[in-house]
Amino acid sequence: MKRTLAAALLGLVFAAPAFAQNAAGRTPLPNVPPPPPEMAPFDAAIEPEVTIKKRDEDTVEEYRIRGRLYMVKVTPKVGPPYYLIDDRGDGNFARRDALDSGVRPPMWVIGTF
Repeated sequence: MKRTLAAALLGLVFAAPAFAQNAAGRTPLPNVPPPPPEMAPFDAAIEPEVTIKKRDEDTVEEYRIRGRLYMVKVTPKVGPPYYLIDDRGDGNFARRDALDSGVRPPMWVIGTF
């Protein structure tokens, strides 16, 4: 009982300055400025165009930007999908089994809990 009473009194002592403030001494906050304009206008030509085709039992997705084919994703009926990517823009496609570059930074365990 004494601990509860002591805790309540201690709480009132620390809360007293908050109750002592009056509304006349406060200054209002400035108005919120309007949001900034959009950084760049939306350009639909930058968005990739995806064309999906069914060839035999495979699904072929062609990705184009501004009409230029830069990637083809082939999903066979059986097996994982693979990608044909034009890295240099010269029309020669290289096969990749995943879009992962394979770069892995070194990672060590610093501590466990």
